[in-house]
Parts: sequence; structure tokens; C-alpha cells
Amino acid sequence: MNPTPINHAKRYKTIFSLLLLIALIIWSGYQTEFSFQSLAIGAPEMMNLIKEMLPPDWSYFSEIIEPMLDTIRMAVLGTTFGSLLALPVALLSASNVFKSRWINMPVRFVLNIIRTIPDLLLASIFVAVFGIGALPGIFALTVLSFGIVAKLFYEALENIDNGPLEAMTAVGANKYKWITFGVLPQALAPYLSFVLFTFEINIRAAAVLGLVGAGGIGLFYDKTLGYFEYPKVTTIILFTLLIVMIIDYTSTKVRERLL
Repeated sequence: MNPTPINHAKRYKTIFSLLLLIALIIWSGYQTEFSFQSLAIGAPEMMNLIKEMLPPDWSYFSEIIEPMLDTIRMAVLGTTFGSLLALPVALLSASNVFKSRWINMPVRFVLNIIRTIPDLLLASIFVAVFGIGALPGIFALTVLSFGIVAKLFYEALENIDNGPLEAMTAVGANKYKWITFGVLPQALAPYLSFVLFTFEINIRAAAVLGLVGAGGIGLFYDKTLGYFEYPKVTTIILFTLLIVMIIDYTSTKVRERLL
């Protein structure tokens, strides 16, 4: 059986896409001055660094328990505040909830601006305003959580079943009842899932924010790296890994039940 023109077109399209991808990779490597020679030269130094980091300094573990708890507290508060603030903004962004581009587009534009700002930059700004400590980290994680949850939630809102909403409109329900009894019950499970997902992200982010003075375990990363105390750095990394794995596992199980 001879290939059809459609099959030929698909094949050419696939080949063209592959060639375009290869060209993009080569161009990116050239522009960033990537070279396998530099990689080969640096590899032995990386192995020397790993040797200096082992074995971990287990005696340091007792000193980082409280900073790690501070990191978790920062993530909890930042996620909570950001997720609550994201709820009304997501409703305003959803085109099937507020059917006006004069409302949706400006809110989405502001949301995109907020999501563009890196969390480390946010933390640096808040540290400059409030000083070194956990408070700037909480504010930075609040803004980060707000951007993530609002974006994911308004996309979920636009995919809900419109049948109940149309029925409520037909019987004359006002906007408040329409949202409370028609929109939110359908979107509650995805919303909680997004909150848990954001909490996982914030645990990792909070561990780094301390590098710019925003509290938590990151302050100890900065301190030990600055003094070249690599065995202590390894202890912090392993402790952080353990916390992240526990939270990831727990969060995954909870989200599976919700969805």
C-alpha cells in the first residue's frame, strides 16, 4: 500500500521538527559557550569536592533541627496566606465565572507580572525592608504561593461542569450563591491539591531563601559554604532531603485521595 500524501506530510513535519530541535540545541550550546572539553576538565574537581563533603558531620545534626523547623513553619505560613489570597483572584481570572474580558485580562496580566518575579529576588527585597529573619521568607513564599495557586486554580475553574451553573442561573441564583454552591464545590478538591503541591515547592524554596538572609536552614547553608565546612553542608543536604521526601510522600497520598 503506497503512503498517502497525508502520511508524507506528517513525516516531513516530524523530520523538520527534529532538525529544528537539534539546531536549537546546537545554537543554545554555542551561545552559552558550552563545551565538552570544559566539562572534562571540571569533572575531576567535582569529584574532589564530593570527597571533601564525605563523610557527613553527624554531630552538626542537633544544631540544624530548629532552623529546619523554621523552614517548615515558613513554608506552612507562606502557603496558607498565598493560597487564601489566590482564591478570589482565581475567581476573577476565570472566564466562565466572571464573563468579562475587562475583568479577566487585567487580573491575569497582574498575575503574570507577579509570577515573573523570582522568589530569591522577592526574598532580597523583603530582607531589605524588614531585615534578616524568617518574616521576609514568609512574605516571599506568600507571593510565590499566590502566583502558583492562582494560576493553576483559575485554569481548573475553567474546566468545571457548566451544567449546574446553567441550572442555577435558570432559577435566578445571584452571583454569590452561584459561586458558593455551583463553582466552589466542584473546584474544592483541585484547589486543595494545588495547595499541597505548592507546599512541596515552598519547602524546597524556603531552604534556599536563607542564602539571601530570609531565615530558615538556608542561613546555615550560607554559613557552612562560606567557611568551606563541606561535611556540615552534606549533613544539611541529607536532612533537607529527608524532610522533602517525607512531605512529598505524605502530600502525594493526600492528593491521590482528594482526586
